[in-house]
Amino acid sequence: MKSVFRLERLVVLALKTFMILIILCPILYAMNVSFMTTPEIFKRPPTLIPSSFLLTSYRQALKTAPLFRYLFNSFVMASSVMIGQIILASMAAFSFSHFKFKTKQIIFMAFLATMMIPAESLVISNYLTIGDMRLYDTYLAMILPNLASAMSIFFMRQAFMQIPTALYEAARIEGCSNFRYLFTMLLPMSKGSIGAICIYTFIKAWNAYLWPLLVTNKTNMRTVQIGVGMLYDREAASYNMIMAGIVIVLIPSIIVFIVGQRQILSGSLSGAIKG
Repeated sequence: MKSVFRLERLVVLALKTFMILIILCPILYAMNVSFMTTPEIFKRPPTLIPSSFLLTSYRQALKTAPLFRYLFNSFVMASSVMIGQIILASMAAFSFSHFKFKTKQIIFMAFLATMMIPAESLVISNYLTIGDMRLYDTYLAMILPNLASAMSIFFMRQAFMQIPTALYEAARIEGCSNFRYLFTMLLPMSKGSIGAICIYTFIKAWNAYLWPLLVTNKTNMRTVQIGVGMLYDREAASYNMIMAGIVIVLIPSIIVFIVGQRQILSGSLSGAIKG
């Protein structure tokens, strides 16, 4: 039995290692190419490790496009979307999990049904709305359409339903208001789900391309994904410069994912326990 158990563990470990390599190989290759010279990239047979780790491609990428400005714009947009979704989703989830009204299930199912609507089908209506509000080339234009998320509401509702209702009743008896209970008691006890939603939302907003491209025309309002596209569209663009820009764009999202990977796991598991 022990030998069979060890064999199973080895097989599982081998599969995990294989999957990790599949995920990491493109990232590592992009990093290697960003340090290579142009002749090394097209060398035959190809080389995987650069002969010297030069920062010339990174300097060229930063000179070609204002990536630091784009990083700031993306950070402002992603952080605002993340905070806004947590606030709105927590209030909606609190209503669905603690209040009783006749149409609660119907409204909640209607919220969940919006997850089946492709985001691309809403682009035109959102674009016209932003135009009517005269918000082009502003942070609000990139943030407002992404503040509401049915998935965030669902996960927050599942997390709130795991907390005993007796705690809410006791707090109400002591004179605690709904907002005070939500922000001082309920949210601190749902850190796992909040962390998972924060990571998912931040990375999704960070990688957004189509919507920021539509609502921004000024160069100083572009985001990092558009900045990488600008590097690619240059006439004299080189692969090592493009890869350098991609690595610069990837670093923040990788850091956020590494820091919050435990919250992603715990939040996903807590949302699946009780329906």
